[in-house]
Amino acid sequence: MELLRNAVRPYAWGSRTTIPELLGRPVPAPHPEAELWMGAHPGDPSHVVSQDGTERSLLDLVESDPVGQLGEACADRWGGRLPFLLKILAVEEPLSMQAHPSAEQAAEGWAREEAAGIPRDAPNRNYPDPTAKPELVCALTEFHALAGFRDPRRTVRLLRAIDTPGLTRYTELLAAQPDSNGLRALFTSLITMPQPTLDQLLPEVLDACVRHVKERGEFDVECRTVLELGEAHPHDAGVLAALLLNRLTLKAGEALYLAAGNLHLYLHGTAVEILANSDNILRGGLTPKHVDVPELLRVLDFSSGDMPVLGGDRGSDERVAVYRTDAPEFELSRLEWAAGDANEVTLGGATPQILLCTEGELLLVSEDGTKIELRRGESVWLPASDPEVRIRPTVEGPARVFRATAGTCA
Repeated sequence: MELLRNAVRPYAWGSRTTIPELLGRPVPAPHPEAELWMGAHPGDPSHVVSQDGTERSLLDLVESDPVGQLGEACADRWGGRLPFLLKILAVEEPLSMQAHPSAEQAAEGWAREEAAGIPRDAPNRNYPDPTAKPELVCALTEFHALAGFRDPRRTVRLLRAIDTPGLTRYTELLAAQPDSNGLRALFTSLITMPQPTLDQLLPEVLDACVRHVKERGEFDVECRTVLELGEAHPHDAGVLAALLLNRLTLKAGEALYLAAGNLHLYLHGTAVEILANSDNILRGGLTPKHVDVPELLRVLDFSSGDMPVLGGDRGSDERVAVYRTDAPEFELSRLEWAAGDANEVTLGGATPQILLCTEGELLLVSEDGTKIELRRGESVWLPASDPEVRIRPTVEGPARVFRATAGTCA
């Protein structure tokens, strides 16, 4: 049981205040800070900080002792790799429109790009590793996203509400076939639209969205989102494609699970994200990074409907909420104590765990008497070889901890 020192990723879409404030550093930061990584990803592994102040890469620690750090079953199931990565996301500007492959798609794509001799760190590489990348995002603040294809009948209503001469043929394409095949046909038509056609149609659609917002129409929020994307990416087909996706606003504590093939983009807010330990991303637009539309179309899931919002399942202890998914790589739990509640929660061992404090101050005590104080913004690594750990707040105010573990090692 040891504290972690974690890497910060300075992507342009990040915030200059959220992560520095969480970590107790001067605000604002000189540059945007988008993600705080906690885990053993080769690109930016955390460092384990021993009580004598020495540090060691968590990646090196896991690779040198996979059974001790992960447990025998987990080490066997995941090939000696920590299967999950935990993050803080600080989204100030919209991310790219993207989806992630299934395990089978990732393995096939990785083998194909290996055979083609594409360097694993090349900017045009789609599959730097052969693993899936499901993810779950849990809001710390109000968190805005586009995710999954909206019910096509409702999308037809939206498109008709902002109808323009150039848009009508695309609207009627979906109206004639309001199912997954119609969505595939329409999305493909929009995302592969020739640039001259796009440059004529997109301003029409944006003007129609302005009118709809002024009239306080039914799809006000969706139109505002498209206008925001259009301002940032005025010549990008992804702006039109965004009209097909569910627009979601998560309240603090609510979560969204994104399985393989789910088209999504995060718009604004702060969240905890847990995902499989992978870098496989297929982008469709709204980014200066590598976009591969044909490959994206190979992995997309065109099923439609409302995206389930998860609040966390509670068991016998009301302090603990578990966000259950079908991802074998990870499981995320939220532990919360109200003001004045100093009762202990016991965390079982025999599995790799990362604990992240996002509010308050807590004390961790292991069976051998080891103690660690965990403050807001700090995280701790618990290897599978550690015994049970008891955790409780140390101050009067409320406290919150997120717990990341492997989903299954069977």
